[in-house]
Amino acid sequence: MKNGSGAAGRQVTLGLVQMAMGDDREANLSKALSMVAAAAQRGASIVCLPELFTYRYFPQAEGADVEPEPVPGPTTKRLSQAAREANVTLVGGSVYERAPGGALYNTSAVFDEKGRMLGRYRKVQVPQDEAFYEKDYFSSGKAYRVFRTSRARVGVLICFDQWFPEPARVNRLMGAEVLFYPTAIGRVDGIDEAEGDWKEAWEAVQRGHAIANSMVVAAVNRVGREGRTGFWGGSFVCDQFGTVLARADEREQVLIATCDLELGRQVEAGWGFLRNRVPSTYGRIAK
Repeated sequence: MKNGSGAAGRQVTLGLVQMAMGDDREANLSKALSMVAAAAQRGASIVCLPELFTYRYFPQAEGADVEPEPVPGPTTKRLSQAAREANVTLVGGSVYERAPGGALYNTSAVFDEKGRMLGRYRKVQVPQDEAFYEKDYFSSGKAYRVFRTSRARVGVLICFDQWFPEPARVNRLMGAEVLFYPTAIGRVDGIDEAEGDWKEAWEAVQRGHAIANSMVVAAVNRVGREGRTGFWGGSFVCDQFGTVLARADEREQVLIATCDLELGRQVEAGWGFLRNRVPSTYGRIAK
């Protein structure tokens, strides 16, 4: 991609791992790591996995018997090794974390190309609806994180976070150039889409976050039938003005997109979405 002046900007290639999950957690993890390696072989320097990628989506049922793990722990150790071997920045989807003290979180760990864990993000917006009983399993995280990597400043939010404008804006104000959303979303048998097309709304709201915040947005979904839910895939990358650069279908695949980080500066310079904010009028948001 070229920037608006026709000169090459600061480019970064993203790899999104869209996959289906089975009952065998080790098989899911092994497949995910092989797809990370495939993304690197195709030129990706930042790779992202889906939400809860070692599990079938257990929160669609109440009272599922699922074992959490520490972070750092067995899964993050394997992710660290994969990042180092592939020489990529790796957004490790998310795992079911048992934190010191016993609290449970939906947690994404981020690794640099040397395999060092840069930190973690714990999902803040946690849904509780039919087929998405996440509050039965996860506490809400308390803070947002942006990770300074050698390729870009990377923000991470998780699935339900993607419907809220405030977390995206906070990530941008913290310096994020690329915002990843590891995701598990699809259509549920027996629930009508009375409001309209869920998938269209899902993509539209995230493209809006990209435009309003002059940053790249990448959503990484799962695919396949799990219980009542058919996960629709549709992983995509859009640029800082909402143009979709690459979009997956409903099959397992590694999606590759090259983005020009300089475009974000151009959008902000031209439209001034950040410099023309009036924070003194926003107090009601926090009440």
